[in-house]
Amino acid sequence: MTRRVRSKRILSFAEVAVQAANSKLFREYIGAESESIKLTDVPINSKVEFHFILAFAIDYTNGNSPSPSNGKFNIFWESNHLGPGEIASIKHEHSNVKVAVSLGGDSVGDGKAFFAPNSIDSWVKNSVPSLTNMIKEYNLDGIDIDYEHFHSDPSTFAECIGQLIMSLKKSGTIKFASIAPFDDEEVQSHYLALWKKYGHVIDYVNFQFYAYDKISVSQFVSYFKKQASNYAGGQILASFISGGGGGLKPDDGFFEACSELKGEGILGGIFIWCADESTKQGFEYEKKSQDFLASA
Repeated sequence: MTRRVRSKRILSFAEVAVQAANSKLFREYIGAESESIKLTDVPINSKVEFHFILAFAIDYTNGNSPSPSNGKFNIFWESNHLGPGEIASIKHEHSNVKVAVSLGGDSVGDGKAFFAPNSIDSWVKNSVPSLTNMIKEYNLDGIDIDYEHFHSDPSTFAECIGQLIMSLKKSGTIKFASIAPFDDEEVQSHYLALWKKYGHVIDYVNFQFYAYDKISVSQFVSYFKKQASNYAGGQILASFISGGGGGLKPDDGFFEACSELKGEGILGGIFIWCADESTKQGFEYEKKSQDFLASA
């Protein structure tokens, strides 16, 4: 993938359009809610770029009472059918598939999962080898940043995550990195600080549009453009949640909104939360999303 360098000035939508180039990128989180979900359950269209995102790896201890481990990551996704062998097999069978791991998430055990480094240097020193080992063992291609609760200021978060991404890219351990913010004041303050300093090493923005209350097509398009401005120069993906919740649902106009964004040349792809929940719908919208992206 060509590395993009983000300009310090605010880019116009026309300039963002050139970078997003109506991407055929489809991404889906998997492994957060089901012990039986398999990679092979999810339909894969050969005409899109397909990313599975394992949810989650968290820098917390394992056990009955997980606690912050200062950058030493453990597996918290349901790994019964999402192990190294299954990942190698799906990537061998489908040359368009890549697999990433998401870091953080909303909760761990019975509590919230906080980003809680002891210091920038110690967190980075621990996280780089911890994730390097995990990424190599599981044959992963990238990381996704989805911390949603913080025991740190935005500057510390930006430095920890930015230095982590830079180190993993420099060593060739990962090919891409993404972030998954949503429209919350604390969350945005942390991710925008990260973007301001390290946006040039972040490839995709998995913005959680489903974290909004129920919205209309016009509101979705407006919110998308607002976030494209906030994360200027970034490849912004449209998103929905397959198990209900907020945002704009597929049956309520999601693809209509995507068509409008695609027509303006600013749709950076589609992602879904999550495969575990989509089993109930027979992956209907995974198929429709990929067909939409693959169409001319």
